Amino acid sequence: MISIKNLTFAYRGLKQKPVFEFFNLEVKESGIYGLLGNNGVGKSTLFYLISGLLHPKDGSVKVDGDESSKLTKKMLSQIYLVPEECALPLVSLSSYISMFKPFYPNYSQEIMDCCMKEFGLDMDMHLGQLSMGTKKKVLISFALATNVRLLLMDEPTNGLDHESKRQFRKIMASVMDEDRIIIISTHQMHDVEMMLDHYIILGKEGVLLNESALDISKKYAFGYNLEGEEVYSTKTVDGKKMIALRNEEDDETPIDIELLYEYVTSNK
Repeated sequence: MISIKNLTFAYRGLKQKPVFEFFNLEVKESGIYGLLGNNGVGKSTLFYLISGLLHPKDGSVKVDGDESSKLTKKMLSQIYLVPEECALPLVSLSSYISMFKPFYPNYSQEIMDCCMKEFGLDMDMHLGQLSMGTKKKVLISFALATNVRLLLMDEPTNGLDHESKRQFRKIMASVMDEDRIIIISTHQMHDVEMMLDHYIILGKEGVLLNESALDISKKYAFGYNLEGEEVYSTKTVDGKKMIALRNEEDDETPIDIELLYEYVTSNK
C-alpha cells in the first residue's frame, strides 16, 4: 500500500543535511507496524510525507498507487494521521463527529462508541474542556472509527497513564482486521511491543530493518544467559546479561524489543 522510492526531502531554510536522501520503503501487508528510531531520523516527517502534508524534493511517495502529494479524494478518504500533539476545535464531541465523519465513507459509530466506553469517556463532552491525555483518547477513538485502510499514529501513548495504555492496547487488538495497516511511531517500546506484527527501524542511513515479527522470532532467540551462537549481548542496569542468539530450532520465540533495537542500530 505504501511505496517510497529514492525519496529526498529537506526542510527549507535549514542549512543541514536532508532528512532523507534516496530513501526507500515498501509496506504491503496488513497488520500493526512499529516504526522505531532515534530522535531526528525523520519518523514524524515520514508520516507527513506519506499523508501528503509535506512534498518530496525528489523521488516518489505513493499510497495505494497515488502520489500522496496530490491529495486525491480517494487517498484522503483512506488515510488518517494521529499527530503527537493533539489540537482539537472548541466544539462538542458530537459536533466534531458531525463535521468530520462525512470525509470517511467507512466511519463506524459503533467503533467510536466502543472506544469511548473502553476509555471511560462521555459522548456528551466538550473538547475545549479536556486535558491533553483525554484529547488524545478522543482523537485515537475517532481515528479508529474512521475505518481507514492506512492509520498513522505518532507517539499515541504519550500523555496516557498506565491504565489508559492498557485500554489502548485492548482497543487496538479489537479493531484490527485483515485489510488494515496501522503504523505506530513510538519511543515507548514496551507500550506496544505485544501488539506488533511487523518492525521498521530507521537510522540516519535509512531503513535498517523492515521485517515481520514472525520472521524475526524464527531467526533469533532473546533472553538471559542463553547458550548458542550469540549475535549480540548487553547488560541490564542490575548486571544481568541479555543475549540475542541465532534461533537454530526455527520455532517462534518471544521478541525483546529493546534488545532487538539495540542489536539492529549497533550492527547496521
